[in-house]
Amino acid sequence: MLPRRALIVLLLFIASFSTSAEPLPGTQALTAEGDLSAQMVGGIDRWLMRETDRAAKVRDLDLASADAVTRARAMLIQRLGMRDTIAEGGAEWPTVLGASTGAPEFTVKLMRWPVFEGMWGQGLLYEPKAPAKFHVILIDDPSHEPGSPFIPAEKIAAHGCAVLVPLLVGRDTKMSGNPHIGRKTTVSHREWIYRQAFECGRTLTGYETQSVLAAIPHFAGRDSKVGICGHGEGALIAMCAAALEPRFESVLVSGHFGPRERMWEEPIHRNVAGYLRAFGDAELAAMCAAKTYVVEHSAPPKLPVVAKRGVEAPGVIAALQFGALEAEVKRASVLRAAGPGGAGVQLVAGAGGSMVEAGSDEALQKFLAPFGTGPAMATARTAWREFTQGPGVNEERLVRELTAHTQAILRDSERVRKALPIWTKLKPGAEWDAVQKQARSDFWENVIGKLPTNYLPANPRTRLIHDKEKWRGYEVMLDVQPDIFAWGTLLVPKDLKPGERRPVVVCQHGLEGLPEDTITEDRSKQAWKYYKGFAAKLCERGFIVYAPHNPYRGGDKFRMLQRKANPLGLSLFSFIIAQHDVTTQWLASLPFVDAERIAFYGLSYGGKTAMRVPAVLERYCLSICSGDFNEWVMKCASNTHPNGYVFTGEWEIWEWNLAHTFNYAEMALLIAPRPFMVERGHDDGVGLDEDVGHEWAKVRRGYDKLGVSERAEIEWFDGPHTINGVGTFKFLHKWLRWPERE
Repeated sequence: MLPRRALIVLLLFIASFSTSAEPLPGTQALTAEGDLSAQMVGGIDRWLMRETDRAAKVRDLDLASADAVTRARAMLIQRLGMRDTIAEGGAEWPTVLGASTGAPEFTVKLMRWPVFEGMWGQGLLYEPKAPAKFHVILIDDPSHEPGSPFIPAEKIAAHGCAVLVPLLVGRDTKMSGNPHIGRKTTVSHREWIYRQAFECGRTLTGYETQSVLAAIPHFAGRDSKVGICGHGEGALIAMCAAALEPRFESVLVSGHFGPRERMWEEPIHRNVAGYLRAFGDAELAAMCAAKTYVVEHSAPPKLPVVAKRGVEAPGVIAALQFGALEAEVKRASVLRAAGPGGAGVQLVAGAGGSMVEAGSDEALQKFLAPFGTGPAMATARTAWREFTQGPGVNEERLVRELTAHTQAILRDSERVRKALPIWTKLKPGAEWDAVQKQARSDFWENVIGKLPTNYLPANPRTRLIHDKEKWRGYEVMLDVQPDIFAWGTLLVPKDLKPGERRPVVVCQHGLEGLPEDTITEDRSKQAWKYYKGFAAKLCERGFIVYAPHNPYRGGDKFRMLQRKANPLGLSLFSFIIAQHDVTTQWLASLPFVDAERIAFYGLSYGGKTAMRVPAVLERYCLSICSGDFNEWVMKCASNTHPNGYVFTGEWEIWEWNLAHTFNYAEMALLIAPRPFMVERGHDDGVGLDEDVGHEWAKVRRGYDKLGVSERAEIEWFDGPHTINGVGTFKFLHKWLRWPERE
C-alpha cells in the first residue's frame, strides 16, 4: 500500500497534467535558458581548472628519507608507464665515420644500445681518443637535426669528455599511418606513438626516458662521473631520467622548466595520467640526487607550422613568463633542500628576467663545474649529414621499432587480462563476489577516475516541454558538484495509475547528440536516421523513460575536458558516472518509479556509456550496448584496424592502460549477473562483425560460467549504425517484467 504522503504527491502529479505551466510535482520550476549542453561542458571545465589549481597547492610529495625517495621514483615510473624490462646485452659500435672538423682529439661514432625487446636506442657518440674524464648525455629537442644540438657536442667533448647525443622521435608525419591498409594521418611521429601507447599503459616520455637510462651502462660504465642536459623535449627527458637515476652529478634543463598546470594545452604526447596529483617540475628536481641543478631561461622549441589542422590534437608550447619559472625554481630549491640533492637550483637568465640563448656559456660553465673543467671552448661543428642519412641514427627506424613494440604489447594484452582474478576466479560464490567488487572499485578509481561522491543536494528543477497523446516530457536539471549539473528529459506515460510504480529505461544519445535526438519522431531530422525515436517508442509501450545528456558535445571543447582530466587521474567518464549516479538516485526517489527496475540503453557513444556506467553503478538493473560493442582496445590502439582511432580526430578516446585491465568483456563481467545485451548491425562501421563476435564470445563464456546464460544476448541485424529496436525491446520487456502491448 502506498503511504498517504506519497499518494498525495502522486495525485498532485497526475492532476498537474492539465496545467502545463507547472513543473513536475516535488520539483522547482526550471528557468535556465540558452545552450545547456555548452553550459554543462563549461561548468565541468571550470571545475577541472579549479581542481588543477588545488592539486598544485596540496601536492605534498614525501622526500624526507631514502625510502620516501624510492617510493616517489616508483610512482613516477608507474605514471610514465615504464613497464618494460631493460634488455641485457652489449651495445653495437659501428665503424667510426671520421673525426670532427678542427678537433682531432675525439671521434664521432654511431651508437645503438638495447632498451627492451625489439627496441634500440640510437645516438651519436663523441669519444675522446684519451680516456674520458667524465661522461655527458646531451638530449636535444627533435626540432633540431640530430647532430646539431642546442649545445655543440664538440664544445663539451673538447674538455676530454665523452658525449652521447640520443635521438628522440621527431615531429615529422611521414611514418604516421599504415600504407598497407591505405591509411595516412597528419599527426606527428610523437603523437603517432602516443596514440598507440597510452591505451597500453605507456607514454612516449617513458619510452625515451628508458632509452636514456639504458644507455648509461654501455656509455659510462659503472664508476665514471655522468651529467645530463637537455633542451625542450630533451629537457623533459633529462629531468625524468635525472629524477630516477642517482648517478647523475650535474643537470642542465633549458627551455622547459616551469609549472606544469597547463600541460593540457601542450602537445598531447606529453599527457600523463594522474601526473599532477604528485608531480611538477619542482618535484622532479627535488628527486634528483645531483648536487648541481641548473635551469636556463631560454626559448622553447618551435612547433612546425601547419597550414590546416587534420586529425591531430591541438597543442602548443608556449614560452614561460619569467615570474612563473622563477617561482617554480624557488619551489624546487626548497624541496631539494629536503631531498637527495640537498642543494638549490641555479637559475640562468638574462637582464631583467629575459631569455638567454639556449646553451649559453654561463649555463654550460655552471653545468660543467662539478667535473673540474675550465671555461667553455669554442669549437667548430661537425658536418652532420653523412651521419644522419644512412642506416645508423635514423628516425624512421626508431618510429618503426616503437610502433612494432607497442603493437606487440597490444596483441599480448588479451593474455594479460585473461590472467586477472576476474577470469581466474570466475565461479559463482563469495570469492568471485569479492573479486568482482574489488575489480569494480579498481575500474572506477584507477581506470575511469572517481569524483568525490559528496554530491550537492540534487535540487531538481523541471519544466514541461512535450505534451503528446500518450505521454508528457519534462526537461530536468539536477545539481551534482559545484559547476557540475545533470540534465535530461523525463518522459512519463499518461496512463499511470495511483500507487503504480513502473520500470524506467534510460535512453542515451551518442557523440554530439542531445536528449531530444532520442525522442524526436520527425523522420526528416538527421537524428531519426540513428535513433528512430526509440525513447518515445518505449514510453508509448508504457515505460517511464529518461533521456540524459552526456557532455561529449562541442568538438574540441569537450575533448579538452579529457586532456584537463587525465593529469588529475580523471576522465570524461568520471563526470558522466557522477551525473548518472545523481540522476538514478533522483529517479529512484520518484513515487511512480520502481527503483529496482532502472535499465540503461545507449547507442554509439551512448553504447560506450552502456559499458562503463552500469559496470560501476549497480543501480542499473540491466544494460544494452548498441552500435559500439567491440574488441575495444584493438580499435583504440591497433594500427591495422581499418576504422581504428589512431587514424581519426577523436583524440580524447584513449583510456590509460585499458588494454591490460578492462576490455569490453571484462566490463560486461562487472555488469554480470545483471542482464546484458548487444545490438549490432552488420553494416555498422564502428566495428567489424569478426571483432564483435570475438569479444562477445568471452562475454557469453563469463555468463555461462556464472550460471546465468539466459541473461546475455546479442542481436545481429542487417543494417547500419542505428537503433534496431526489435530484440532489444523484447529484452527490456522480459527483464523489466513489463508486458508487451499490441
